[in-house]
Amino acid sequence: MSCGTGDRRQALPVHLSTLSDIKGSDPMNFKLKMIPPTATAQQKGERIVGGYIHHYKKKNVAAAEAILRDALLPYVPAEPITDKAIRLDVTWMFPYPKSAKKHQPGYTRWKTTRPDADNLNKMLKDVMTDMGFWKDDALISYECVRKVYDDRPGILIFIDTFTKADMHGGFV
Repeated sequence: MSCGTGDRRQALPVHLSTLSDIKGSDPMNFKLKMIPPTATAQQKGERIVGGYIHHYKKKNVAAAEAILRDALLPYVPAEPITDKAIRLDVTWMFPYPKSAKKHQPGYTRWKTTRPDADNLNKMLKDVMTDMGFWKDDALISYECVRKVYDDRPGILIFIDTFTKADMHGGFV
């Protein structure tokens, strides 16, 4: 299965992928119904104090993290994943900009503008790690991130785990 790439003229069906093609245990699949924040973990401030550079979180980054925490709260598992490889599949669904030409309802289009998908996902993974979805984001062995425009904005998240047997099933 490929994450896919494309230009902004390519239309995609609403169902972006079949998430049941890889077998694991206890998959989680949910959508955060919200306009995704555009601040990223890369947007840090710097100041010099006593001749040393100090990094700090800007207010917009802290606010974006708080928005993600509030939205993720109902989905926090009882126990974090501690010892299995994790598959993380995230689709960032942004509202169409006002400048967008007419689009066919029910279809998505690739978002090829800032912010970068990897920077968006870094903040999401940091927040999910802090909230106890998994012990360490180093457990994420397979990651697929998409940015699209959609009539129904939000963040679609799919989490699954792998065992050694899954790796011998032809996935890799």
